[in-house]
Amino acid sequence: MKKDAVKYLLIALGAALLFIPFLGQAHLFDWDEVNFAECAREMLLTKNYLRVQVDFQPFWEKPPLFIWMQALCMSVFGINEFAARLPNALMGIVTLCTLFYIGKRVVSERMAWWWVLLYAASWLPHFYFKSAIIDPTFNFFIFLSFFQVYLMRYGRKPLLHTVLAGVFLGLAVLTKGPVAILVALLSLVVYLLLNKGFWGYKWAHFLLLIVVCAATTFLWFGVDIVRNGWWFTREFITYQVRLFQTEDAGHGGPFYYHFIILLIGCFPAAAFLFQAGRKSAAVRNTKEESEFARWMWILFWVTLILFSIVKTKIVHYSSLCYFPLSFLAALQLSRIDEAKVKMKKIVTVLLSVTGVLLAIVITLLPLVGLNKDKLIPLFDDDFAVANLQAQVPWSYAECAFGLLYLAGVIVALVWMRRSFRRGMLVLVAVQVLIIQVTVAHFTPKIEAFSQRAAIEYYKSFAGKDVYLRPLGFASYAFLFYSEKQPSQNPEYYKGKNEWLLNGKVDKPVYFITKITDTEWSKDPRLVQIGSKNGFVFYKRKE
Repeated sequence: MKKDAVKYLLIALGAALLFIPFLGQAHLFDWDEVNFAECAREMLLTKNYLRVQVDFQPFWEKPPLFIWMQALCMSVFGINEFAARLPNALMGIVTLCTLFYIGKRVVSERMAWWWVLLYAASWLPHFYFKSAIIDPTFNFFIFLSFFQVYLMRYGRKPLLHTVLAGVFLGLAVLTKGPVAILVALLSLVVYLLLNKGFWGYKWAHFLLLIVVCAATTFLWFGVDIVRNGWWFTREFITYQVRLFQTEDAGHGGPFYYHFIILLIGCFPAAAFLFQAGRKSAAVRNTKEESEFARWMWILFWVTLILFSIVKTKIVHYSSLCYFPLSFLAALQLSRIDEAKVKMKKIVTVLLSVTGVLLAIVITLLPLVGLNKDKLIPLFDDDFAVANLQAQVPWSYAECAFGLLYLAGVIVALVWMRRSFRRGMLVLVAVQVLIIQVTVAHFTPKIEAFSQRAAIEYYKSFAGKDVYLRPLGFASYAFLFYSEKQPSQNPEYYKGKNEWLLNGKVDKPVYFITKITDTEWSKDPRLVQIGSKNGFVFYKRKE
């Protein structure tokens, strides 16, 4: 028991070193990151912890659990990027410890270590623990619910595990909404078809699970309905349905979008999925391992197909796949390590091609920055061209990061042929280092091109009694970075911008537009006061 405690402490300390540093290195990204942070800021400002708000108006797109976590961190560390991202960093620590526990419980300690290392060394799973988006926390609760369902059959206390499965599923709903129930329900239907019924389970346990899940979600939905009626909940459900049926915010894409995202974004873990096959399946040691692997395959395919069908395509929509993908990959990796199977050529090819491509991209980033004037004529988007005008320092020496990454990938692949374990550990180390470099060094530079001019404009109004709004594009950053206070004039909330443009205002009004929205430059109501990197700044005439 003491040895296990040391192992968990080692994992927790390692995770803390990976996920906590550099959280405040870049501004929060519009939309999602700054959206949730703004909700937390307004929650602290208004002391209204029951209802989520944006611009001090009801915001029915997300439940409050993750925002409560952000608000708690902000109350301790201040309203800033570090506090907004800290909940996911802490969730990263808990996640890696949980992966070790489950891996050891279901398969073996060797596999558990590989699972922890593989998750920490894969691009998107690691990167999102340094972000302020909801998904890492949501995915964790969903995954825990699936693990408890597995224990309903193979655990010693099925009733307790049923209750815990319902609680975790309910917490997932309180984190992101009813999509948690949809994923769980579809997965259960697929499982029942493959299992040919409830064999090994009691259907009454699933009824109890539903009751516990409903009771958990009632902690927020129910209380809000009792206090404020059905309006907010009805709007929330309507939004969730629309999100599945339409391309929200212009985020569309082809059916195979998430397949590509997972293959590249979950490097190197995704490559080991292709190790699975008849020979690999034949070496499974226990029914428990086989059963959990079945649940993970189901969760993986249900999530991937569901969000491939959904019209809105955003990178993190398939992030729930990270848990089953990394488990199945670590399972194959541990079998190769134990020499139970040989690594397939397709795995070697995918590791080689994807690793080299990523290294080339990182190597080219500084070259693009240094030679942007030569690349600008290739762009057909005036806004993108203006973004590239941002003064961001680059040097040829920065290409060394990509070249060292390339060398590391090549060395790891060569060593795998002689000693798979040693080569894989080299690849893990290289991945962890390059992800840290990307977060700390490259992400702030990319952010400088994409939004920093706008953020600096918003920050210039912090503490000033003015109106500030974007025209022609949606943003939450103007609220967070201008430290907006509740508007006392009720006219402000009538219509989107009509009153600010035409009404009898009681204080100065400022706007921001993109350079491509040229109609505002001809608007007699506005006077241009500046522009920078694709953004144009206006003040309404007195």
